[in-house]
Amino acid sequence: MPKRIFISADHGMAVIYFLQSDVLPTLLEAGVEVVILTDDETKDKIAAKFARPGLTFEGLRLKQAQTYANTVQPRLQWLLAYLRRVGGSWRINTEAMDSHIWEVWAENSWKFRLGIWLPAALAILLLRSSRLARKALVQAQMRFNPHLYADLFEKYHPDLVIASTPGWRMDRYLLREAAERHIPTMSVIVGWDNPSSYTIPGAPVDWVTCWSQIQKEELVFGSDWTPERVHIGGIPSYDGYLRREWLMPREEYFKLHRLDPQRKLISYASSFVHFAPNWPNIETLARLVASDSLAEPAQLLIRLHPSHFQEKPRIFAEERERVFALEKEYPHVHVVQPVPLGGSLGYYGGEDMPEKASMLAYSDVMVTVYSTMLVECAVHDTPMVAAVLDTPGGWNVPGKFSLALKDIGHWPTHLRFRQARAGKVAANEHELREALNAYLKNPQLDADARRKFVENEITCTDGTSGKRTAAFILQVLGKD
Repeated sequence: MPKRIFISADHGMAVIYFLQSDVLPTLLEAGVEVVILTDDETKDKIAAKFARPGLTFEGLRLKQAQTYANTVQPRLQWLLAYLRRVGGSWRINTEAMDSHIWEVWAENSWKFRLGIWLPAALAILLLRSSRLARKALVQAQMRFNPHLYADLFEKYHPDLVIASTPGWRMDRYLLREAAERHIPTMSVIVGWDNPSSYTIPGAPVDWVTCWSQIQKEELVFGSDWTPERVHIGGIPSYDGYLRREWLMPREEYFKLHRLDPQRKLISYASSFVHFAPNWPNIETLARLVASDSLAEPAQLLIRLHPSHFQEKPRIFAEERERVFALEKEYPHVHVVQPVPLGGSLGYYGGEDMPEKASMLAYSDVMVTVYSTMLVECAVHDTPMVAAVLDTPGGWNVPGKFSLALKDIGHWPTHLRFRQARAGKVAANEHELREALNAYLKNPQLDADARRKFVENEITCTDGTSGKRTAAFILQVLGKD
């Protein structure tokens, strides 16, 4: 009988990782049957696009999973999820986790703080100090298993279940059900900051494949993974970047956004909408471009963040509308929106990879906060600036936690970018102008540091991460 695996693609980034890389084709070519479990609302659309022999699509039942999370001892389930997110070992940099702790404090009532937050703080101290406590937390979560997928397990009898997180999202219920049935499980790491921001698994997971030695150490020391069960395979989602598969012709891309081919292109990739406004960065860039105070005549292309399309809280959408208004005000300011995949996958789909690849490749300088786009930009060897211009008081909305962008420079991924000196950091308008001018005058400035940064963060720079990751999966299946 052929081997069969379940793959949970509950996020747009997971769709790119598995379906727009060499991972899936390599598995199918090896004779493995694959069942993709994804968002019910977009399942048919995804199936129509990626259909091929040996591949089946099923719904992930995310609405039922959310209903279970909201109705069956919801406070306890929330607490377990909160503890696993912030309870990683002190053996790694905990700055990102610490920020989430204070976010929960700020956005809840005094009753919540006294009744839940303070007792949880004591539990966090124990979790960060004790491997046994972290292991007990993983097991404690197994009591919450709605058995949503019993019919699928009985129908397909998978030999392996793979998820895009080790149970940090709703995939926890699928992984718990697999573990209960003694079916081997595996996680892949799709996000740059995931191992340092979420840490403890939401279910027992047997294997994990990650980007780099850095991520492996975060997994081993932060959440107690056995080193022999952590594979370094690079990031398959970037193979298309490295092989230039998604790149549009420059003339076509400039025409798409009404860009002036005679002006230098500065792009801004919005990020960190959740904690702080992007507006100070965006507005300052627009003024610099409009005033012609840069070393070269330039234009600005602003890429909105998926969070800008959330209607709750309204402040995210309001910032989006301010950006659209800015585009109308200035002749050399243009806005690009991420393309929605639909359903719960929202604006994190891979529909616009040619757009992203072309923006990164054809920008003379790319500006963001400290987002993953820094790694993607470095892959294209494009000069980059982390802009951390702040609005006093952040969002200035009652009950909404804000964190100054200047204060997040010691988060694990942000600190690595700064230490690598792969790009510049600008905390005010003067520093931003100087950084932009330095790169406009000399595009090769910091090029060696950019290349080293990429090697450290993604390991495999030859465009073969998808094949390497699939080879690891086949090894676990016993088909290597």
